[in-house]
Amino acid sequence: MIERARRFLAPTYSQFPVVFVRGKGTRLWDAQGREYIDFIGGIGACAVGHCHPAVVDAIQRQAEALLHVSNLYYVEPQIELAELLVQHTFPSKAFFCNSGAEAVEAAIKLARKYAKEKYGAQRYKIITLSGSFHGRTFGALSATGQERFHQGFEPLVPGFTYIPFGDIEAARAAFTPDVAAIMVEVIQGEGGVNFPPPDYLPRLRNLCNERGVLLVLDEIQTGMGRTGALFAYEHYGIKPDILTSAKSLGGGMAIGAMLASPEVADVFGPGSHASTFGGNPLACAAAKATLHVILEDGLLDNCRQAGEFFLEQARLLAKKFSFISDVRGLGLMIGMELDIEAPQVVKQCLELGALTGCAGNRVLRFLPPLLVTEGEVIRVIETLSEVFGKF
Repeated sequence: MIERARRFLAPTYSQFPVVFVRGKGTRLWDAQGREYIDFIGGIGACAVGHCHPAVVDAIQRQAEALLHVSNLYYVEPQIELAELLVQHTFPSKAFFCNSGAEAVEAAIKLARKYAKEKYGAQRYKIITLSGSFHGRTFGALSATGQERFHQGFEPLVPGFTYIPFGDIEAARAAFTPDVAAIMVEVIQGEGGVNFPPPDYLPRLRNLCNERGVLLVLDEIQTGMGRTGALFAYEHYGIKPDILTSAKSLGGGMAIGAMLASPEVADVFGPGSHASTFGGNPLACAAAKATLHVILEDGLLDNCRQAGEFFLEQARLLAKKFSFISDVRGLGLMIGMELDIEAPQVVKQCLELGALTGCAGNRVLRFLPPLLVTEGEVIRVIETLSEVFGKF
């Protein structure tokens, strides 16, 4: 299978030599039947674990009823999912698409259209933060504040300005009359599991209110319970104007969403934006089931408790190995900064049956399913200890 992949697939990924064929909860099995514990969870896409029975059942029932119709018609699962999301977030309206990058593209278009209609054509710029990651389509790539992702694809889409991460005075200086919005990850994922100062987001919300600038929160990785709240902005006592979600939204199915306050969302009239497969019945049925599992099965409580336990154990590990320079996290979004090469650690953990990830070359990243147990945390900590002992 690996040889066939090399022959027929575009080489856009550095792939490990393993072929997964089955998953259940926190576990995966490869084509040889070997079991692995998954602590990267599809880079955060598997919040309720692999093949959760409620999600599988919802997909099976919907697949037998209706897979797809055009968005020129109404479908129940899409309406029900939008209502459920709005009830548990902030007063808003939903637009559905197929991925996080598409949700970001929709947010960029909506922010520009709103600003131009309200303030005039001169207001179009969007500010993002250094170290940010918003996706790989051209608009999302241009919004991403990391040069390594830009290389080879210039010229980028104009109209984006990058400012230092977590610096409220830099934001104040950058809010010139041509700025439509600022887009922020509540916690930077791909940038290294980076947290802004505790008062940054509340102060930024106030600054946006003062200057008439939209606050766009990219919660593609931090949303759907990952930090112990349904969306991470809840920890800061604020509400966005626009929010993007994807990854865990579909419980493993491909779906993205953009939520926007009604005043903002309503500038998207018919023909302003669209997605052929966005909000299709199958993906929405999976997302509805995923949301119910997270909200009703105690996963948010477990995320907080298991996350605190993971942080405690990781910090004990840091006392043992001096090359662990920092451990940081919230809920089950955890980063471990190293003075050694993180990809080598990921590779060796895989060989021992534990899937981990990295954000850059120096940060190990952990995004396990929200139903993970303390025993499973211990297993991964022991695996890390064994691997670290070889350095």
